[in-house]
Formats: sequence, C-alpha cells, structure tokens
Amino acid sequence: MYEYTEFDRAFLAERNAQFRAQVARRIDGSLTEDEFKPLRLMNGLYLQLHAYMLRVAIPYGTLNSAQMRQLALLAEKWDKGYGHFTTRQNIQYNWPRLTDVPDMLDALAEVGLHAIQTSGNTIRNVTADHFAGAAADELADPRPVAELIRQWSTDHPEFQFLPRKFKIAVTGSPNDRAVTRAHDIGLRMVERNGEVGFEVIVGGGLGRTPMIGQVIRPFLPRADLLPYLEAIVSVYNLLGRRDNKYKARIKITVHENGIDRVRDLVEERFTTLRRAFNGADQALLAGIEPQFAPPAFAARDTHPYDIAYQNDPVFRSWADTNLTAHRRADHAIVSISLKAHGATPGDATAGQMRLMADLAARYAYDELRISHEQNVILPHVARADLPALHAALKTAGLATANIGLISDIIACPGMDYCALATARSIPVAQEIATHFDALRLEHDIGPLKIKISGCINACGHHHVGHIGILGLDRAGVENYQITLGGDGTQDAVIGERAGPGFAAEDLLPAIERLIRAYLALREDASETFLEVYRRLGLAPFKAALYPEARDRHAA
Repeated sequence: MYEYTEFDRAFLAERNAQFRAQVARRIDGSLTEDEFKPLRLMNGLYLQLHAYMLRVAIPYGTLNSAQMRQLALLAEKWDKGYGHFTTRQNIQYNWPRLTDVPDMLDALAEVGLHAIQTSGNTIRNVTADHFAGAAADELADPRPVAELIRQWSTDHPEFQFLPRKFKIAVTGSPNDRAVTRAHDIGLRMVERNGEVGFEVIVGGGLGRTPMIGQVIRPFLPRADLLPYLEAIVSVYNLLGRRDNKYKARIKITVHENGIDRVRDLVEERFTTLRRAFNGADQALLAGIEPQFAPPAFAARDTHPYDIAYQNDPVFRSWADTNLTAHRRADHAIVSISLKAHGATPGDATAGQMRLMADLAARYAYDELRISHEQNVILPHVARADLPALHAALKTAGLATANIGLISDIIACPGMDYCALATARSIPVAQEIATHFDALRLEHDIGPLKIKISGCINACGHHHVGHIGILGLDRAGVENYQITLGGDGTQDAVIGERAGPGFAAEDLLPAIERLIRAYLALREDASETFLEVYRRLGLAPFKAALYPEARDRHAA
C-alpha cells in the first residue's frame, strides 16, 4: 500500500496546524459558526444532531494494521469507544469535542490518514472495489490508479469550489463491486486488443434525482486517464449549475445538456490537457505502482481448512457465506461482517478494531479493506489459517455468517445521528435482521441486498437495493417507501417504487409479506429474489405488499 513521503507528511502537518488555529479562533469567539463552517467542512468536520462528527478518509478502502489500531485509539480516547464505517469507505466518529479534533487529526497523520475532502463541494474520497488486488476475476489492481487520483485531486486549486460534491469510484473487475454507475465518474477496467484501459462513466448518482451513469468513453488508455478526468471535472465546473444546489450535480448537467454535447466539450478540453500533462502523471504513477505489489504469498497446505469444513457446521456456514475466491487457490478473501443480528450496521468498537488489526497482521499480510457495504475485508488469508481466524472472530462477535444475506443491510445513521435525516434507519435494520434470524429463514432466502436511507439524500443507497427502504417525514410521522429491483452492479438499475409508504409499525410485516411471496414464487432454491423480480416484474410483489388493494380489486 502507499507509504507517505516527506512531502505528504509536511503537507498534512501544515494543514493540521492551520486547522488547529481555526478551531482556537472558533472557541475564543473570533469566528462565528457561519464563518467556521466552510473551514471545518474542508477538514471533514460536521455539526450533527447531538455533537460534531469527524469523517476520516480511508482512501480506496485500504488500511494496514497500524492504521486500524490508530482508528481504535481515536474511538477510545476521543469518542465513545466505537466508530461507524460508511458507504464511502470512510469512518465517522459521532461524539468528538471540538477542542479534541486537532489532536485527532494529528494522531491520524502519524499513520498516514486524514480527513481532507471528506466533505464540501470538491472531489471526495476515491472509492474502489474492496476485493482489489485479490479477486480471482480481476483484470488488474485499480488501487494505484485510485492513489494517483487521490494525489491529483487533493487540494487541486481549480476544484475546491465545484457546483456540488463530486465522487469517483474505480474497479478492476468486470463484476462491479464499487457501484461505479452511481457515481459522478465511474471507472471500470476493460480490455481491448490485449490492452487494459478504462470504460469511463459520467453522470451517475442517487439522492432525490437518482440516475445511472452514461458511458462517455467506452475505452480510454490508462496513460490518458488523468488528463481525461481533469477535462470532465473542468467542463462540469464551468457548465454545472450553481443557482440550485438540488440541480448542481453532474448528473443534472449531463441530463440537461445531453451526453453528446458533454462528450464534445470534454474531448475538446482533453486535447489541450493531454499536451499540458506531458507524461508527468505517468511518471508519478510509475512510482506508485510498486507500492501495491502483491504480498510474498507462502504456499500452504489446505488440509486444516478441509478438515474444519467437513467437521464443523458453524465454520462451514461461515465459509460458505463470508469467503470469496482469491486469485490463489490456497488463499481466500474473508469478509468480516459488522452486521451481527441486532447490531448497528457498520459500527465497530475499539476492541473489535484492534482484534481485526491483530488478525490482519497475523494472518492477512497486514492488509485490511473497508467495503462500501460497511463490512471489513481481509483480502489475503491462507485457507490453512481460516479455522484459527474464525475462532478468533467468534470471541469478538465478528463471525456472523451473513454476508450478502437479508441481515447484511446497508443503513445510513438516520435520525439517530444525522441532522438531515427525516426518519430512523438503524432500528429498522436491527428489527429486520433479528426478525428473520428468529424465523430461521435467512439462509433459505439466499442472496438479498436490503439498503435503507433515512432521507432523500440516499446515503444508504436504497435506490440500488434489491429491496430499498426510504424513510420520510409525513406530517411529523415516520413513513417508509419501498423500492424493488434495484441493482448496483455492472447491470445497475434504479429500483421501482412499489406504492404508498408504510408507517413504522407496519413496515416489518410488509417486508415479511414480500419475502414470503418471493419464496412462493421462485422456481427453485437457487433462484434469487432479484432473478424472480426480473422474471415476473412488480405486480406479484405489489399484490403481496398491499393485500387490501388486491382484495378490493378481486371484489
């Protein structure tokens, strides 16, 4: 992984010292809250319902054990003993005191972490496939490119005051695990005539106007990536609307101007920028790439794994759901669920973070990843070590065998923490998870992605959930809309709204009716919820959700 240079360390030290002075001026009253707001947002500090919230960047979701231990330290020393991993591969601390934030930033800098550009109308934390560098289906590791983008975008003088926030995601696999089509720019590695380049997607995004991104370039050579990205963002910076923040995202710019006009403007700008870059970005990339070389894998006998799999049904269940194929047959990718039944999705205690750091150092070549699905990944684990790893995870409540199942729910913080939220998300996720666990239906249901947002901003990605739940305020009462058939993969599609929303007390029975309808409609146990929905459409599921309307129609 990328190691900070002396330049990086000096840059962070200067930024942190600058913010420390700004905090001091806010505390002594020299700055009003309105004057302080743009300064704190540049450093990832929000003011939420109950306290300040610090959002820390985890670039392209990659950590080592020292960094994870430092995140645990922040949780323990300056917060309430836990952190919340987000759908942007960040971590949030919900209870810091303003006076402590400069010390938190200095502690992060000690291990090469920061909170820069985790807020504001700028290019946010670059996200990537959480299996990058390990997945068997990968064309190439996208993280060196993601690091190049991070360095280019950090404090870029032209892009600090864009019309609206700007998000970039990159994947190196044909199977999109980074939701690239729901980003302002999505980059998918593709191969043409033996050369690996990028399919470039623009104009994706969720929120109040959800849109799937459009392909602006089906194949872009790797050497042209940075000038082409700069061309897109600079065109958007000039063309994007600033009169209405709800219409300021690049998805609206593309929609109002058309992809063809945007493409023409980008290509024209790219021609100029390509000459200006003059290969400097490629020299920088050449220095980055060796830092992402694969670990020195040790060949291991898989016999201990085979014995445990045959004889321990609890281990077998965990292996069947939480392991993914690694590029080496004697290794596996381990997904650690932060969704124990009844837990807050994405939360990890300081003790859990330290344990995961220790296990990464012992068994996973000192690498961890944070997924946009709010789980933690150990990307390289020898199969021989999996029984011992599983036993250690069980001691900390981290061995739940539910990755990709109904309780592996994405949920935003909702009205429990967020000042923008209009409904609760966390209790809804907890109730669904515990209910279907009690019914012992989870594994029979099979792969199913439920995503919950507590407001129209869609931080829980509900639009691309197989079942999406959106919490709204209806005359002071929480009301939950359901969307069906969404998908965040390479076949991305926005889910279809099923009908009127449900009161909080009616939501869980509605979800159960939906699931039981799916179980009755599927042709066999291998047909997933999404496959049944695509085969039959909305009608049978709508009938299950609204039996009163069905009965009235029948009468």
